[in-house]
Amino acid sequence: MFKTLFDKDTWQEIFGSIQKNKLRTVVTVIGVLWGIFIYIALSGASKGLDNGFEREFEEVAINSLFVWAQRTSIPYDGFRTGRRLQLKLDDNMYLSQRIPQLQYIAPRIARGVFGSDGANVKRSGKSGSYTVYGDFPILVKIASKDIFEGGRFINQADIDEERKVCVIGERTQTELFEAKENPIGKHVQIDNLFFKVIGVHKYTPGGGFESDSDIFIPFSTFKKLYNTGDNVDWFALAAYDDADVVAVEEDIKAALKVKHRVHPDDERAFGSFNLGEVFNRVKGFSSGMNILSLIVGIATILAGVIGIGNILLISVRERTKELGIRRALGATPGEVKMQIIIESVFLTLIAGILGIILGAIVLAIINVMTADTTSLPYTNPTVPITFVLGALALMVGLGTLIGLIPAQRAVSIKPIDALREE
Repeated sequence: MFKTLFDKDTWQEIFGSIQKNKLRTVVTVIGVLWGIFIYIALSGASKGLDNGFEREFEEVAINSLFVWAQRTSIPYDGFRTGRRLQLKLDDNMYLSQRIPQLQYIAPRIARGVFGSDGANVKRSGKSGSYTVYGDFPILVKIASKDIFEGGRFINQADIDEERKVCVIGERTQTELFEAKENPIGKHVQIDNLFFKVIGVHKYTPGGGFESDSDIFIPFSTFKKLYNTGDNVDWFALAAYDDADVVAVEEDIKAALKVKHRVHPDDERAFGSFNLGEVFNRVKGFSSGMNILSLIVGIATILAGVIGIGNILLISVRERTKELGIRRALGATPGEVKMQIIIESVFLTLIAGILGIILGAIVLAIINVMTADTTSLPYTNPTVPITFVLGALALMVGLGTLIGLIPAQRAVSIKPIDALREE
């Protein structure tokens, strides 16, 4: 085998055969090249989409969801239709005890969302209306807050002591403070009450409502400032990674219906947004794209490799006399067979390498074009090197198998019959 592989005459005959059928060879090689190119391009594209959504959700727990109270739509237990429901702080403990799949629960309340007026915030003659959230430290376990250096988010001591501290957004800093002024330790007035700035947060998607100008204060301070008692506007929740987040959502609503005396079939009483379900759908779509690219790529590669086999069959037929002479001069059937197989593998390998290079160039161009895109959930379209090598190995294997057909045809020709061919 190795003698045939490194034999100069073998390669001269291979290149001579290719030269005799240039156009036919090029067209067939393009078929194989196109197959692996499609696989690389589609796999890279689906990976870019996958990376993009992971970037969008990187600040939020994957199995997170948000639940809020609405109005009832079915009369129940003496209550009429249209009763306005109100979540309470003790719902937190109630849900924790009844739904073991829940890892974190963060009660949240706000001014400036759900149609309510924002808070009036002032500092040094500058003022504006901003959304203010009352939060617990547990929130960062569900939707992390990227705080600029030197600052911090709300901690448990802030809650326990009802401290008048706040974390402001980067746009709030720009609008209320001077360009080079450090806001940490300074004070702002929130609805005529002074709050000390303890941190500035970068904007990250964190619950569906937030922006780069939001202000976060301790939940206990919020309810004292606005006299909201134990009311909660909505819960941000995160299930364990191995939990079925859709089932958890249903369990949460069922538990709240029991506690708030709502009809079990009332689907309008509690609203929700299941980010975990959205993420799983995106992952499912990405997996589907990977499978599709694999199927399409393999089918196209196989079609191209079959084309190479057809070319070699034609080549064998055209070289019948030449093969007969070789056999008459002492070439063994194994040597003749190996030459045909090497030619098949060579053409397949060249086509595969060219397809990989072309696919890599296209993905690199797409990566450059989408590098600074934040509105589109797409980034870094790549294909793992193991997938590329696997596709190449598959091509070589198919090339070897398909080469056996013309190779067997070549050795089946008797030397005396081959020499009679004109």
